[in-house]
Amino acid sequence: MINFSFGPNIILGLILGFGVLLLYFLRIIKPEVARDEDIFFATIGLLYSCILMVHGWRLDPILLFSQVLIIISVLIAGWENIRLRGLLVNMAKFKKKDD
Repeated sequence: MINFSFGPNIILGLILGFGVLLLYFLRIIKPEVARDEDIFFATIGLLYSCILMVHGWRLDPILLFSQVLIIISVLIAGWENIRLRGLLVNMAKFKKKDD
């Protein structure tokens, strides 16, 4: 039986799912920034968000808070990683243009 009710776990799962889908669609939007291992991390993130949405009703407040902190830190680290990849690509283009 799946106990599905709307709560903070659904919001967290949707936020994480949206962030992971952005990582997946990065391959279509900016292929020069995307890497092969992004598909693996996107798949793991989608699985994690689905598990959080389905079984997150069991979380007590302190576990829910820990999941919020984990998801926020993962999304921020992923955003910074993608931003740095973009900067490296721009630096490589600039260096190639100077040569």
